[in-house]
Amino acid sequence: MSTKAKLRASAIGGTADDVEAAFYEALQRGDVDALMNCWADEEEVFCVHPGGPRLVGPEAIRAAFEHMFGNGTIQATPARVRKVESLASAVHNVLERIEVLTAEGPRHAFVLATNVYHRTAQGWRMVAHHASPGSAHEPGDAGEVPQTLH
Repeated sequence: MSTKAKLRASAIGGTADDVEAAFYEALQRGDVDALMNCWADEEEVFCVHPGGPRLVGPEAIRAAFEHMFGNGTIQATPARVRKVESLASAVHNVLERIEVLTAEGPRHAFVLATNVYHRTAQGWRMVAHHASPGSAHEPGDAGEVPQTLH
C-alpha cells in the first residue's frame, strides 16, 4: 500500500458515515486504493454489483473495481440513507443516484444499495456492499402495511 493510500486510510475517521463518504468519493475519483481502504481486511467481506455474482474477499472485490474503473469513474452519489446502528455494526440502505451516459447524453439512474460496516481494530470498515439492478425512476419508500387487507 502506498504512503498516500495509508494516509487516506487513517483519515477515514471514526464513524461508519465517514467510511461511507470515503467509499463514494473513491468511486467518483476511480481510486481503487482509497476504495479498498474502506473495506475490512477480512476474507469473508463480500460485494454484489447490480446483476452480478457474489464477490468474496478483498482480492475479488479489488479486481472487480479495477475492471470497472478501467471503463471510467462511477458517478454514484448517496441521495437518501436509512440506518440501523449499534455499538459494533451499522447497516446503511442507500438510494444511490448514478450518472450514466446514454445516446441522448447524461441521465440519472437509481440503485438501492445496502452497505454493512463493522467496528474493527482499524476502526469502522465496510464488510458488505450489495446493490440492486438500476432503475430510470427514483424509487419511493413503501410505508407501513395497512392493518386491514381487502
